[in-house]
Amino acid sequence: MPRRPGRAAAKRAAAKLESTPRALEEIEDEAMPDVGASDAEQQAEPEQQDNEEESGVEPEENQESDGVSAKSPTPPPQPIRKRRLGRPPKNRPPDWDSLPLETPHRDPNDPPRRRGRGGWRGRGGRKGASYQPTQQTIDKEGNMMDIVDDEVALPEDPEGETKVDKLGNLQGGREYRCRTFTVAGRGDRLYMLSTEPARCVGFRDSYLFFTKHKRLYKIIVDDDEKRDMIEREIIPHSYKGRAIGIVTARSVFREFGALIIVGGKRIIDDYEVAKARAEGVVEGELADPNDKFVEGEEYNKNQYVAWHGASAVYHSGAPSVPMQNGKVDIKKRRVNVTDVNWQLEHAREASRFNAEIGAIRRQNLSGVYDVHTNMMLYPATMQPTHARFEQVADSTVPTGSARFPPLDPKIPRNFKVIDMYMESPPAGLSPAVYEDREAPSFLAEFQGLGAVSKDILDELPPECRKAFETALDKENSWKAKWGPESVMAHRRPPIIDAAIVPYSRI
Repeated sequence: MPRRPGRAAAKRAAAKLESTPRALEEIEDEAMPDVGASDAEQQAEPEQQDNEEESGVEPEENQESDGVSAKSPTPPPQPIRKRRLGRPPKNRPPDWDSLPLETPHRDPNDPPRRRGRGGWRGRGGRKGASYQPTQQTIDKEGNMMDIVDDEVALPEDPEGETKVDKLGNLQGGREYRCRTFTVAGRGDRLYMLSTEPARCVGFRDSYLFFTKHKRLYKIIVDDDEKRDMIEREIIPHSYKGRAIGIVTARSVFREFGALIIVGGKRIIDDYEVAKARAEGVVEGELADPNDKFVEGEEYNKNQYVAWHGASAVYHSGAPSVPMQNGKVDIKKRRVNVTDVNWQLEHAREASRFNAEIGAIRRQNLSGVYDVHTNMMLYPATMQPTHARFEQVADSTVPTGSARFPPLDPKIPRNFKVIDMYMESPPAGLSPAVYEDREAPSFLAEFQGLGAVSKDILDELPPECRKAFETALDKENSWKAKWGPESVMAHRRPPIIDAAIVPYSRI
């Protein structure tokens, strides 16, 4: 490892940085010509020197100067040192504090410089400037649409245009579920605070509101617009330092339709009517059945305003994004169980648990998607346990069923026709008889009523013995329908050609 320099090296470096020249007392400066000397005087001096050289006489001043120059060279003139503005150097010269300050040379016509860091400040340039995009992505594929009048220019629906005008005013007596207002400098167009329609349709905040619905354009108001909104009591004074986002009321109605209308009904209050009808929406159905609306009374629009209590949605345990199946998982409330209410609470919890199990079972009936196999899985209770194939000799014979009428002989002659019948076991039959499941060895002999021994049957009364034999006959007749697969399913061992698939006969 090389040796680190010590104090001697630091002293030598400080001596090199010291830029103050040492005084030369024995050396005199040369006489400098006057600045205001005329050109005639400068021309006369060379002529006089030429005459003296021709005559061979040298002046005494020249002899003295030659003598001085022979001793040592004349040092160049040293400039006057000054202190520069700003942070002082790390290694200061000894006379640093006594040096005069250096004033920067600037053109008086140049604009004054700003304090702080300069350079590029992102999209909006310097602080305070706003960036207004002209296009916006409206889907995951990256398709761009122009922004006109503070909203995305989407294709218009002829029937939907009769329900709202270009400024966002609803027609036909309809009313928004959120507050609307105008913004200073933006004309008579109606706007909404982005948080209010977000909470109205089920979102927690406006970030997910604009992320999930890319056809909405978010506008950030400037300081003048914000000050005007505070004076009109649209937002509280405490919001003067926050970034306030707004969105046009017309674009919200075009995106959500009847969901943003008081008492809105599908198709009747929707903007995209043709799209809703193509999706099979029931006309006249309430868009939000959970909305509290009493006809004839004033609708409470402040329920979606944060400073009027709408922010309590953050503490309800509800999901930040609306669920597709409409279920909202609310956190379980805690109840102090005492010796007085324990039976009531026990019954309530049992009822709630049974309801949850029933909902899960009903949901499983429609199948569960398995991401690993890309298949829909269904419960075993919905799967067939046995299969039986029966060949129909004459397809023209009446079947007595409206679903399976007699076939033309040409069809079974050219095609394979399979009619599927689903048959359930008779009532009262034990599941151990028809379920295809593996039983443990000690229960292998007890599959059905036939496993009951004769000694136990002799102990039964006559009426019970008769009922038991009737149930046993049903069980045996049901079992007789299902034989081995080689017979009932028309299966046979595979025929292996030794010439194609050789195998050992040993």
